[in-house]
Amino acid sequence: MYSCTDSHLVYPPSGSSNASECPTEANTLHLSSPPYENYFYSDCHAASQVVITSPLSDSDLTVIGPRIIVAWPAGNSGIVIYFEPENAVNGTLGIDLRNSTQGTPLGPIYDGSKGGNASVGITTEIEFNSSATISIAILGSIRTIRDFTEGPSLLRPDIQDAVKYTNIANGVEISRQWLDNITTTTVSFTGSNASIQLNNSTVTFEAGTYTFSASFNYPQLTQLSSKEVLSSASADLITQSPTQTSSLSFLSYTTKLTAGAWRFLTYFGRDSMIAALLLEPVLSQGDGGAIEAVIAGVLERINSTDGSVCHEETIGDYATWTNLQNNITSTDPLCDYKMIDSDYYLPVLMDRYFLQNPNGSSRTSGFLGTTATVLLENANMTYLDLAKINANKIVTLAAPFAASGNQTKDNLMHLKDGQIVGEWRDSTYGIGGGRIPFDVNTALVPAALRSIASLSQASILDFNATLVDQYAQIWEDSSLTFFEVSVGLDSAQALLENYTTSSNISGLDSQASTLDSNVTFHALALDGNNNLSQVAVMNTDTCFRHFLLNTTNQIQLTSFLNSTANSIRLRFPAGLMTDVGVLVANPAYGGDPVYAANWTTGDYHGTVVWSWQLAMMAKALELQLGRCNSSEVPDFCGTEVEVNVKDAYNVLWDSIEANEQHLSTEVWSWTYADGKFSYIDLGALQATESDIVQLWSLTFLAVKRDEGLR
Repeated sequence: MYSCTDSHLVYPPSGSSNASECPTEANTLHLSSPPYENYFYSDCHAASQVVITSPLSDSDLTVIGPRIIVAWPAGNSGIVIYFEPENAVNGTLGIDLRNSTQGTPLGPIYDGSKGGNASVGITTEIEFNSSATISIAILGSIRTIRDFTEGPSLLRPDIQDAVKYTNIANGVEISRQWLDNITTTTVSFTGSNASIQLNNSTVTFEAGTYTFSASFNYPQLTQLSSKEVLSSASADLITQSPTQTSSLSFLSYTTKLTAGAWRFLTYFGRDSMIAALLLEPVLSQGDGGAIEAVIAGVLERINSTDGSVCHEETIGDYATWTNLQNNITSTDPLCDYKMIDSDYYLPVLMDRYFLQNPNGSSRTSGFLGTTATVLLENANMTYLDLAKINANKIVTLAAPFAASGNQTKDNLMHLKDGQIVGEWRDSTYGIGGGRIPFDVNTALVPAALRSIASLSQASILDFNATLVDQYAQIWEDSSLTFFEVSVGLDSAQALLENYTTSSNISGLDSQASTLDSNVTFHALALDGNNNLSQVAVMNTDTCFRHFLLNTTNQIQLTSFLNSTANSIRLRFPAGLMTDVGVLVANPAYGGDPVYAANWTTGDYHGTVVWSWQLAMMAKALELQLGRCNSSEVPDFCGTEVEVNVKDAYNVLWDSIEANEQHLSTEVWSWTYADGKFSYIDLGALQATESDIVQLWSLTFLAVKRDEGLR
């Protein structure tokens, strides 16, 4: 683990990394999602990702331009270089990587000759099909790059003014010393004589092939290999699913699992815990294993004053910059605590590992006795201390709603004051401005309470287990009704017809004729924008309740399962199903024009497909159907509702299997023509592109179809 002394990072012993040669072969991977080509390289020294963006003939040139990104998980660091065709005709410049003696196509950089941290990175051959110039170069933090690519093209003078352009033999070098005054990121292009010209900070290339290198001297993480990140019982996955297991390894390190590449190549609490819950059957356990890396990563970063779980860490150059904005000269890491949902996953994950897993049970005292080292504020606190603070927050906040006669909307969990996001749909209109999110209140709170009660019963935590279980029962039984939306058949059909017009999706079939009864679903949130008491968007967040809870209110359970199954089976816009997968949101039944405007094919949490939601929904329906073979059989078993749920399960899995090539991707969208939905990369429609590899999108390594349910 790294730690800080006198506001500077203290580096651990580098071990075998002192030698330039690695004892094991490098791991490489190429993933294509035009107009993006993604290349990965990792060895004992470092891990790197390179993304080449080259516009296609049908690309929206206001969104897609020629670009190179290099991303490193160490420090959440990277570079981006944008190019323009010298002839100024957008769309004519193409970029490609070539195999060479440098690598296939990536080769490693390792230079430990200068003392301190070795310079590590990648080198490759890059080809321009026509003459080009560099328009923008950003060196340092992925967060700085994202501020530019996803925001209003924001360039920070205190970052950009430090970028230096220098002539070198047969080429040009671009470098920047970080704000820590220690680390330097360096990029170079070299080619034949006179093929690269530097005029002040303007770099011009003739058409041709150049050697491109990118490196930095920052302390590196220790990666978990495919063999190390998986349990020994799951080792066959390495040969059965080599792309997915290599991707999982690239995102996995001994101290944390990172969320996605390239945009989220660092700690995200929610992402890592959801991924661990779904991947638990195949992940390595015990000391040095993947599950403990996830739990440790979360506990290390808890806000010890109130128990909040860190959503996203701020590290590396961006941490120094952020500290400076607060007049603090320090490289200390920071944490974002604005989300409310992340708090509730931790007790559930601890319950699953320390109580329900024999290997985890044997590790309880040793693991929870570990002293935290990542945040200075948590120094001298053990993991158990931090877990107790988190659990105390959850129980305290849950108490008002659980009190006799207090099951009111005001006592439900709200987003934090001043925040417009607070759970996984964390974009501006993700939950429509709602203040009271569905998933947190109907699933995460009662699930966390159940786990706290179990952990207390096992004497790991010290709460009154009986009382906390009573809280959980009240939350389970009483929270769902606030979110229920019921639309009469005639109104529903009229709303579908209206949506096909207002959505501006040419030729979209309303599917109104497929409805034969009232439509029931559950709102994304309460108290939304435009004075909406309910954000009436059909959605997939029902999967949380089915996955995390075995509820016992039989009338409610039967109705809720049935409405979930209907939403999965019905084709969009009547339901959520499309040819490219189940959409996470369907605004067709909202009525207000704001719905069609704010949930679209180009919105991050709009009418799009998220892989991990497919996985959780598939597992959730399987778990609920499995209750029909348990000792306590629910009332829906043996009825038409069980048949409907099983039908939805198989329709869902048929869709998952038909879109197998996209499942490792974070999120994707679609176009519509001739009655068919066709896949398109979200980044082809708007500035916020999808990660080609996302941690929680690799959960199909563990989530498999139950053939007995066909």
